[in-house]
Amino acid sequence: MPSPSSSDELIFFVNGKKVTPGPFLDSFPPVRLTGTKFACGEGGCGACTVMVSRYSTTNQEIRHYPATACLVPLCSLHGAAITTVEGVGSIRTRVHPVQERLAKCHGTQCGFCSPGMVMSIYTLLRNHPDPTPEQVTEALGGNLCRCTGYRPIVESATTFCAEPTVCPVKGSGKCCLEEEEEEEETGSVRARRKVCTKLYDKDEFQPLDPSQEPIFPPELIRMAEDPDKRRLTFRGERTTWLAPVTLMDLLELRADFPQAPLVMGNTTVGPDMKFKGDFHPVFISPLGVPELCLLNSEGDGVTVGAGHSLAQLSDALKSIVSKQPAEKTETCRALLKHLRTLAGPPIRNMATLGGHVATRATISDLNPILAAGKATLQLISKDGERQIPLDGAFLEGSPEANLKPGEIVLSVSIPYSTQWQFVSGLRQAQRQENAMAIVNAGMSVRFEDGTSTIRDLQMFYGGVGPTVVSASRTCAQLVGRQWDDQMLSEACRGVLDEIHLPPGAKGGQVEFRRTLLLSLLFKFYLRVRRGLSRLDPQKFPDIPEQYTSALEDFPIVTPRGLQMFQCVDPRQPLQDSVGYPVMHQAGLKHATGEAVFVDDMPPVGQELFLAVVTSTRAHAKIISIDTAEALALPGVVSVITAEDVPGENHHNGEILYAQGEVICVGQIVCTVAADTHAHAREAARKVKIEYEDIEPRIITIEQALEHSSFLSPERKIEQGDVERAFRHVDQIIEGEVHVEGQEHFYMETQTILAVPREEDKEMVLHLGTQYPTHVQEFVAAALNIPRSRVACHMRRAGGAFGGKVTKPALLGAVAAVAANKTGRPIRFVLERGDDMLITAGRHPLLGRYKVGFMKNGLIKAADVEFYVNGGCTPDESQLVVEYVVLKSENAYYIPNFRCRGRACRTNLPSNTAFRGFGFPQATVVVEAYVTAVASHCDLLPEEVREINMYKRTSQTAYKQTFHPEPLRRCWKECLEQSSFHARKQAAEDFNRQSRWKKRGLAVIPMKYTIGVPIAYYQQAAALVHIYLDGSVLLTHGGCELGQGLHTKMLQVASRELGVPTSYIHLSETSTVTVPNAVFTAGSMGTDINGKAVQNACQILMARLQPIIRRNPHGKWEEWVKKAFEESISLSATGYFRGYQTNMDWDKEQGDAFPYYVYGAACAEVDIDCLSGAHKLLRADIFMDAAFSINPAVDIGQIEGAFVQGMGLYTTEELKYSPEGVLHSQGTNDYKIPTVTEIPEDLHVTLLHSRNPVAIYSSKGLGEAGVFLGSSVLFAISDAVATARRERGLKENFAVRSPATPEWIRMACVDQFTDMIPRDDPSTFTPWSICVS
Repeated sequence: MPSPSSSDELIFFVNGKKVTPGPFLDSFPPVRLTGTKFACGEGGCGACTVMVSRYSTTNQEIRHYPATACLVPLCSLHGAAITTVEGVGSIRTRVHPVQERLAKCHGTQCGFCSPGMVMSIYTLLRNHPDPTPEQVTEALGGNLCRCTGYRPIVESATTFCAEPTVCPVKGSGKCCLEEEEEEEETGSVRARRKVCTKLYDKDEFQPLDPSQEPIFPPELIRMAEDPDKRRLTFRGERTTWLAPVTLMDLLELRADFPQAPLVMGNTTVGPDMKFKGDFHPVFISPLGVPELCLLNSEGDGVTVGAGHSLAQLSDALKSIVSKQPAEKTETCRALLKHLRTLAGPPIRNMATLGGHVATRATISDLNPILAAGKATLQLISKDGERQIPLDGAFLEGSPEANLKPGEIVLSVSIPYSTQWQFVSGLRQAQRQENAMAIVNAGMSVRFEDGTSTIRDLQMFYGGVGPTVVSASRTCAQLVGRQWDDQMLSEACRGVLDEIHLPPGAKGGQVEFRRTLLLSLLFKFYLRVRRGLSRLDPQKFPDIPEQYTSALEDFPIVTPRGLQMFQCVDPRQPLQDSVGYPVMHQAGLKHATGEAVFVDDMPPVGQELFLAVVTSTRAHAKIISIDTAEALALPGVVSVITAEDVPGENHHNGEILYAQGEVICVGQIVCTVAADTHAHAREAARKVKIEYEDIEPRIITIEQALEHSSFLSPERKIEQGDVERAFRHVDQIIEGEVHVEGQEHFYMETQTILAVPREEDKEMVLHLGTQYPTHVQEFVAAALNIPRSRVACHMRRAGGAFGGKVTKPALLGAVAAVAANKTGRPIRFVLERGDDMLITAGRHPLLGRYKVGFMKNGLIKAADVEFYVNGGCTPDESQLVVEYVVLKSENAYYIPNFRCRGRACRTNLPSNTAFRGFGFPQATVVVEAYVTAVASHCDLLPEEVREINMYKRTSQTAYKQTFHPEPLRRCWKECLEQSSFHARKQAAEDFNRQSRWKKRGLAVIPMKYTIGVPIAYYQQAAALVHIYLDGSVLLTHGGCELGQGLHTKMLQVASRELGVPTSYIHLSETSTVTVPNAVFTAGSMGTDINGKAVQNACQILMARLQPIIRRNPHGKWEEWVKKAFEESISLSATGYFRGYQTNMDWDKEQGDAFPYYVYGAACAEVDIDCLSGAHKLLRADIFMDAAFSINPAVDIGQIEGAFVQGMGLYTTEELKYSPEGVLHSQGTNDYKIPTVTEIPEDLHVTLLHSRNPVAIYSSKGLGEAGVFLGSSVLFAISDAVATARRERGLKENFAVRSPATPEWIRMACVDQFTDMIPRDDPSTFTPWSICVS
């Protein structure tokens, strides 16, 4: 052990500059590079991606690879060069082509993920200056984006590809729709304008010049080649990092510190320390040991050093596969298939083969394949070397197969396969890429030469127990059997008998996982049958053609897109940017990492960090809170509880700190303020709370109904005579639909900087919020001071989607109370898991319907009940219910219609606003019963939709008059332009020829409401200053969340003032400049703030008019100067009174909304009936945009909303325990769509119409697209119905959301689902439950 005083010099480079901490790591100097973002802390989102460059002495080459900074230990960087987004380019010096194209292709919205995207693309280009589209898609596989829907990001990167990726026609390079740009059809609104398809001009892009990239620091090359390298020791506050450079040194350290983890990629040790609280006083890092990086493919197989990263392993296997005969590389190719989707590129470049094997994780994608391929491990210690098989005994942790103390994995040997051997890797995950498998498998069979007689069989499964398990008994029983259907049946029964998955097993999905055991085995069986047939077609007949669809997984295809919108009138002045696809005003700052978010702000003097202590019980009395141990820790300043709130701890039904009792898991009980974030987190874990449970504990909607537990009164609308109509219809159906909730997953978690002022009890807060006024109200109430002494500053938020409307007010008050108590600034940044736990999300919904209809599909009556799971406090649940009820008819006129809704009080964290505000959940119920009617009438759902759609000027069920012509037009255009009927016929042909994959299509219409039925929530104000140099400062009450609101406001001000947007500056939103601003939500940000900005500018222009008339040819600056000289005010407040909406719930009528947004979407999906996977092939979206102020922003909002909705309806699944504990608290457990989930082809068309009530005849499009994502859900439902129909099952089955792989697979009932054992629900407690 090194002496306490010894520590070597840690040397690495950041953006070309040498970084050297002092003698101890505690003295590491802050480099203040804030472009790299912290979003998840577990390597799952890519926001913190940087490029690591290292020099290899083996081949004298420099290796560039992406890495997630949140998992990279500082000490592991010795000898490395790090490039962050700031080192790529800057608006202060030179913007790099990658950054420029991402911004100009409109690939940034909120901008929080943009630096990570830039770094992934930049690293790709450093290795491949002319990448293929496939390489682009793979490079982005580890990066999440919640705003854009990925298409523009991919498009920006593929501009570096040599081959075209956008809609080429016959090699001409032109868009297939360019001809339409020149045509003007008569008799339609569309004919009045040309159609444009270009959102950016490629000619503006600067070229990529690889020769201009920074060089690798020569000093690091000299260090790497130093012949006198020795072990390095780096010492921190509590830990020591040991870095040996020889194998013998490593083995000595391993012997001396047998409990010390070996750290190379830190992809397991790091998360375990962070999330499980593991602590290690010593780390051993063998990064510099060359023996761990050897590769040998001579002889009978491949030997790969344990130090190879998974990305290096993939490269090596690709090379071997390209050189060796296919019959020898069965195992290699199976590994390569899984390596493509295992995690994302940063993790694959960090994680090592040895670490992956040695952890023996149950969800390992490689270990089952290695075991099936009969790989062996070369182990070494000071006592010598030995080999052990990587088999079931090793993977299941048998004592005789474990590593001995002091041993390490030196290498892994993978035997070559033989001609009569087949090896496969199979897996099913929640999404295709960057997701841990639900169940995976490695299988191998070897036959007696020239026969189908089993000589050896291996089957290993992951995800069905605490370790990877082997079906060894079943395999042994099948040796000597023929590879036929009888053998398959026995194998299935044997696997189910041998591998026992308890009904309450961790991870849930028990019946699904049991089914996957058989489904994956069946896939392997078919693949082997196909392989035998190819070896000897006469002897071994091929599988039926209908079965071939089971053989392959869905391919990963680089997505393509086409966007159509109305061109700007050529007579419009050039400086007037309204109507043009203008880049986001902060786009370049997003791409360079120079856009400042709250946590990027420099430290404030004496600031403290805040960590939360949350309830672990759903409903309990607090017996005691013991803070003694926490307060005794270094750096801890204070523990804050309800007793420290000087004003209201309970405000408007919301609770800051729990007091006396807790009412949900995740409720804030107290907070800890300390000098560092790490100290605050550590102290928070030491707070001890004693509880006494209280009954009832209500978690689900059904439980709430049993206990009559509600948050608010029922809301109802009704028209016609529903009961009478039911007596005069041909058929009546009843059903219920469950729609589970959704996590906002904004990339920037809730972040607050609260700064107390000594003078006058003022409190200043910097935060990302949609509603600064609400924050001001809660902080003032909590501190018992006037609102005028609370200043809220909001520059931008890294995504919000409704999750930053009410929640920042509560969290801001919590931070302000801490700042008030300590008298010091408080920096409060929620970890991703805490954010998901505390802030909740979209309301789960239960819909029950009774529908009466005629044989032709005409619906005569509907009685619908909605219940939402509101959680433990009111939040916005009542308003959500009102929206649900008012929007419940969607696009359909049902003459006799009744809808009732109510919010349930449960012991879950309070659900809140979310993009769409109840509409995406409620209208799934509507479309579900329309689909059910179609099934009963033997009609296409699209036919029933059209029959019942509004057709003429009508009144809604709440008596508001509207004209549905744009709705009808969106529907017609969608059917025609998507070629729905032809593709539907092609799908039917496909389905007849495919037993195990089915194709479905659906077209969904939409009538979406904008704004709120409360007039005073739609007022807005703006403040415009003109300075003497002619520059303009614009401020308004809206919040920039990534939706381009500020960009549009600049366009509005530019038009109204007649000056270029370059003259206008928009800094921030603040309660100091614009008081009492309403929330930025409901798709009305541009509508109301645009009117206020317009009003302010028109006031100023009216003042300037006399001067302009006297000098009409003068310049703007001259007019401004003259106005000042004539004492004319150059500052104006603009105001918009708001849309005068209303809703009388007693009369069940009102003009509830100012206008409607109409749309339609067509989705085409393939499903895998055996695994439950799905692939979205194409989506066509048609949106009535009226006149788009900025088509790039509007299309970005539509695409982003669509993909977010697609996630709601497919991959995003919140899992709660029966005790109310949220299991899914991070990227490992909650899966938003990645780049591989979006449509292979995405077509978006903005249709032109008129909307005289809104500014420039525009429409708010920020939310409407979410529901159109349900077209994917109903396309999946269509495919499932086809599978069920083919199997003789009833087609009308219960649609639910999300349509996860579990739901898809279990709905496609077949012989395998029939074979699995079923458990009596009364005999066990499930791991997770549905809360809708």
